[in-house]
Amino acid sequence: MTLNRIDFEKAGSGRKGGYKFTIEFTGTRVSNVISGCTLAMHLAAVMLENDATRKILMGKNYEVSLNTKFQLTIKDCTPVKEIEEVLEVAEQ
Repeated sequence: MTLNRIDFEKAGSGRKGGYKFTIEFTGTRVSNVISGCTLAMHLAAVMLENDATRKILMGKNYEVSLNTKFQLTIKDCTPVKEIEEVLEVAEQ
């Protein structure tokens, strides 16, 4: 998903080089260090405060990345074995 660079500039949060970060979610926890990027910290906080998002994240691993072209990528990184276990539990 490509985000609007102009919106970042209008908010005063755009930088010439853009932003670049990756947030790694393991379940409903951030599993990597994002303290160096305020935008990443705020995005992670908002995602974890939302009940629907927490349900999606629960029991899986996701990677949320923003590159310098303001392209947001969300990738499911859950190992296949863990997905099968989650499905088995859900079926019971």
